[in-house]
Amino acid sequence: MDGSLTTPPTTTLDPPVLEVEDLRTVFLTDAGVVRAVDGVSFRVGAGETLGIVGESGSGKSVTALSLLRLLDEQARIVGGTIRFKGQDVLAMRPAELRAWRGDQAAMVFQDPMTGLNPVLRILRQVTEHIVSHGRMPPAEARQRGVGLLRRMGVAAPERAAASYPHQFSGGMRQRVMLAIGVANDPALLIADEPTTALDVTIQAQILDLLRGLNEEFGTAIVLVSHDLGVIASVCRRVVVMYAGEAVEEAATAEVLADPRHPYAWALVNAVPRLDAPIGARLTSIEGMPPDPLHLPQGCRFEPRCPFKIARCATEHPPMLEVAPGRRARCWVTADGRSLPRPAVPATPAAPAARDAAPPLLEARDLVKHFVLPRRSLFAPAEKVHAVNGVDIALGRGESLGVVGESGCGKSTLARLLTRLHEPTAGSVLFEGRDITHASPAALRPLRPRLQMVFQDPYASLNPRMTVGEILVEPILAHGRAASRQAARERVGELLTTVGLKPGFASRYPHEFSGGQRQRVSIARALALDPAAVVADEPVSALDVNVQAQVLNLMQDLQQRLGLSYLFIAHDLAVVRAFCDRVAVMYLGRIVEEGPAAEIFAAPLHPYTVALTSAIPEPGRQRVVLGGEPPSTLRLPEGCAFRARCPVARAACAEPPPLREVAPGRRAACHFPGDFAPHPTPVRSASLADHQRR
Repeated sequence: MDGSLTTPPTTTLDPPVLEVEDLRTVFLTDAGVVRAVDGVSFRVGAGETLGIVGESGSGKSVTALSLLRLLDEQARIVGGTIRFKGQDVLAMRPAELRAWRGDQAAMVFQDPMTGLNPVLRILRQVTEHIVSHGRMPPAEARQRGVGLLRRMGVAAPERAAASYPHQFSGGMRQRVMLAIGVANDPALLIADEPTTALDVTIQAQILDLLRGLNEEFGTAIVLVSHDLGVIASVCRRVVVMYAGEAVEEAATAEVLADPRHPYAWALVNAVPRLDAPIGARLTSIEGMPPDPLHLPQGCRFEPRCPFKIARCATEHPPMLEVAPGRRARCWVTADGRSLPRPAVPATPAAPAARDAAPPLLEARDLVKHFVLPRRSLFAPAEKVHAVNGVDIALGRGESLGVVGESGCGKSTLARLLTRLHEPTAGSVLFEGRDITHASPAALRPLRPRLQMVFQDPYASLNPRMTVGEILVEPILAHGRAASRQAARERVGELLTTVGLKPGFASRYPHEFSGGQRQRVSIARALALDPAAVVADEPVSALDVNVQAQVLNLMQDLQQRLGLSYLFIAHDLAVVRAFCDRVAVMYLGRIVEEGPAAEIFAAPLHPYTVALTSAIPEPGRQRVVLGGEPPSTLRLPEGCAFRARCPVARAACAEPPPLREVAPGRRAACHFPGDFAPHPTPVRSASLADHQRR
């Protein structure tokens, strides 16, 4: 399971498990007919892995749902064919569909919490398909169900089988969904964004499971994702979708090395690279996909394409063979030519060394415990130990990244530093002033200087207010404009600053895309001229192109306005591309801190080694951690990472201090650097290798 993509597909002469020809799916809306999937064709052979990649709204998830005829009522398949081992899926009667789904073809959905029944125990849900399809009697099915949970890496499967979905983490729930999907050994498994918003370690484990299913059982897999790194680590072939169409289809290694459609080119080059200079700009394409109700006459990507020619505006290109086994929907590459390499970004100036000047924002031995409600009158009170003695400092004009698995305390730390939570112990200093226990009245004049960008822009923007009203409110509340008219003029400047049109001020949040809403959140944070911005997962759920746009915007604003960022993320490649320094958190503590380039080149703490090895890149040597982080209700004695550490020793029974082990490098480990394998990417398929050429 090395993730190599150099082996060519072996299914050329075999009958395909899945054959899709000219699939057309529409949504019937009051405004008109939306062509969500418009003429998509592909084949998946036995034991083959196919990726479908594209940004939100490209039609990839609708394609996946169409394959199993799981569409909502307003959706219709109006053309094309879907054949499973020669059988026409679109001609199946309801009884035939029920017998086929979950038995020969199965699907793993994006959100396991909504995909699992919250009132049924886990084992009941895993065995339901086994019994209903008559594979075995209930008693044997229960044994198989426990075995499937064990095979999927669920700890203590006998106990987990009696649990409910809400008692599992996101990664564990996704494992349960995989166990349900493969319960009857299907010939075809469709996985729709199975790793979106998961930690990098959990994501790597899920991808390992998918590769294992493909290799061990010969399961044909269709993996839907907006992340090319995820696709590259599992799939040998890829279909790139844009505006409802397939715009390129080829071996994954070929698309990564030499994309033949400008949109695929943009996706490949928008992915953050581990070998790029710190602070280098990401390649991105501005603009939005076309309105599905009013599609352009020519190429649908033409308004955003940097390589367009006159023909692209008037003639809609078909899927053309641009090389043996490769197809692309592009007039520019129709004669077989390659697209030019992106310009090599200039190496940015190295971040200035921090001098003896006091930091802008600082935490000293910061602690936060949350007391849980008593389960009964006589039960002891329990505490969640969210943050457990954090020392961290953000310099002026600096970008400091904070990374770690879910539950490690990153978001709680952000709320402590911005004083949305009051610390249990320790202190917080901003611009040299102790704000640990400052009253709301004392904090009010400081709020404009210390702003926060939240993870979910839709939840943090009032849906009943226009964007203009959202931005005007803090300006007037803090007296930053003499009149409402002056405040509205300031709103126009802010929207222009973040790359939006001033006219958008009259729109409501639901009228924007995810990337545009995040730009509005950034505009709101900038409205009061802050010195520091705490950004909590600002790009975690964005497509790679939109992610690149937002990161480039934040870099531009930092250079123009001298901002300092505390940047929280679980995507290590993003942190590597954006941040000067990195702090790694585990169970409420910082276990390693140092310059970003040095942390990723030579991590010192075993946990950091495991995190960096889990970045989805073909051929990376994976360091598999056993189990999940310990409970935050009862902290372990000694080193918190000891139970999962590959090199734990007797000395780890004592908690290691966070100490300086090299100039500018701190690590909380008794044996820093003793466990540091250096993964080497597979050169023929690596994103980083392509971008170095």
